[in-house]
Amino acid sequence: MFVVIGLMFTGIALGYLFRKRLILRRFSNLMGWTVYLLLFSLGISVGNNREIICNLPALGGQALWLAFAGTLGSVWGAWIVYRNFFKNKS
Repeated sequence: MFVVIGLMFTGIALGYLFRKRLILRRFSNLMGWTVYLLLFSLGISVGNNREIICNLPALGGQALWLAFAGTLGSVWGAWIVYRNFFKNKS
């Protein structure tokens, strides 16, 4: 876990130091395709796992509930911040 976090912060530091270089701007396109490839590989892995496929209705329901609750909480929090800090008090 510490290795992953360390690599992430190393990448952040290097990205910050070399942010004005043209080659790093071209990296964003490559990184996007790499993320797509990783998601595709994850989908293949999930599709091959019989236990996950059998439990997909239950897992899907939990995921739907978590997504709904997270969105509702974010909207509620944004509304409170807007009301307390950005709304004109006239």
